[in-house]
Amino acid sequence: MKCQYCDKPATFHITELTEPDGPQVLHLCEQHARNVLQKGEPTPVSSVAGALAKQLQLGQTKEELRKLDQKECPVCGITFFEFRNSGRLGCPLDYDFFEADLKPLLLNIHDSLEHTGKRPTRAAATADSQADLIRLRKEMEAAVDREEYEKASELRDQINAIQGEPKRRGNA
Repeated sequence: MKCQYCDKPATFHITELTEPDGPQVLHLCEQHARNVLQKGEPTPVSSVAGALAKQLQLGQTKEELRKLDQKECPVCGITFFEFRNSGRLGCPLDYDFFEADLKPLLLNIHDSLEHTGKRPTRAAATADSQADLIRLRKEMEAAVDREEYEKASELRDQINAIQGEPKRRGNA
């Protein structure tokens, strides 16, 4: 898709859904997005424009975003790029690992960093045990790939112990 003001590729796609006339869409290159958002020109997408203008003022250029996209969680292996595409984190420790990058995003979206909605009625497993499960599963897959089946079975037993499942025996 091309920028609405020039023939450069559009890297900013802004959609405002609060207009009574229906969704208003802007497709802008980085230069025109910077100009439109920093000059404060009236656009049909003023609420999103404020959030993008803050990011542009912070100097988050393409190169910085590319660098951020390559940042990878050491536990589950999800990259920030994968998070941006899916909208989901890979494990509970991602909140800590990507904390500095998530805070501005959460503030822009929710105007708060604390959850105020409903919570699950059953107690969720601790973040540490969830992270351990993810790490152990990755290690088990790697052991199977390396054909280290004894190691894989030990890891499977550790996973089952964390999950509270009974240990399997060969002749059940």
